[in-house]
Amino acid sequence: MRIHILALNGVFDTGLTAVLDAFGMANALAEMTGISSLRFETKLVGLRKTVTTAHGLSVPVVSATRARTPDAVVMPAIMQMRPEPLVQALAGSEVREAGVVLRKWAERGAVTATACIGTFVLAEASLLDDEEATTTWWLSPLFRQRYPRVRLDESRLVVQSNAVLTAGAALSHLDLALALIRRASPELASLTAKYLVVDERASQSIYSIPDHLAHADPLIRQFERWARGRLAEGFSLDQAVEELATSKRTLARRMEGVLGKTPLAYFQDLRIERAVHLLSTSDASVDQIANEVGYAEGVTLRTLLRRKLGRGVREIRGGL
Repeated sequence: MRIHILALNGVFDTGLTAVLDAFGMANALAEMTGISSLRFETKLVGLRKTVTTAHGLSVPVVSATRARTPDAVVMPAIMQMRPEPLVQALAGSEVREAGVVLRKWAERGAVTATACIGTFVLAEASLLDDEEATTTWWLSPLFRQRYPRVRLDESRLVVQSNAVLTAGAALSHLDLALALIRRASPELASLTAKYLVVDERASQSIYSIPDHLAHADPLIRQFERWARGRLAEGFSLDQAVEELATSKRTLARRMEGVLGKTPLAYFQDLRIERAVHLLSTSDASVDQIANEVGYAEGVTLRTLLRRKLGRGVREIRGGL
């Protein structure tokens, strides 16, 4: 999964490092647990040659305008805690340029994610119009005033709305990264959260269910393990529910609630993930790889890769 971290000048230092560390930890744990086919390829991008963080650190970045479209883009918040300076920052050229890049990537299918003050930048770019979102609780009145088309719920820690993820106050950057990891592997997200000691993070409201506890669904983790172990054999919902001692309705409901996908759709995602890994790390033919992930012919795999990823076999093997 290719992820661009879009950093703007004045970026919140902890938010930036939390996102990078979460994906780095997930990669390390994926290797340790044998899920070598799952990897998050992060690239730090920006709109200037270097980015200066809120604490004055200089961070080299790759040009966002020249970078190819990622699978997901995460934009850590800029450090503006008071309304007046924030409004001035939102009127600046860098925020406008960020909006152009974010809209372009979103139109090409990238998931867009941000936390805290970053939701203001997404709203300025009209990426949250008619969507649900959350933001830092202390600036929610200003947010509602400026962006009446956004359905705001500042009590929630993480909100997924179509292809946009938003998270609440400053330290929820970690929750945001875990939400993206969860999309690829609920089991890996749960393990990463435990290693980072965030499995009991509170939500923004004392009346809300903690997000990580709500999503640490043992049935979904069991289904993921079952699916990864039988990619070559093909999908059987009857066999899945029998081995997991559940019902089709329960599995479908829990999958939709946690991942927003059907069991079959998630199974197919795992097939694609495994195929990309084999194409990138082995010399096996396309037909051999297709057979290993459960497709009868290489042409079927080629078609799915182009449709799902927008890349062909040659591009994947060339690292493009």
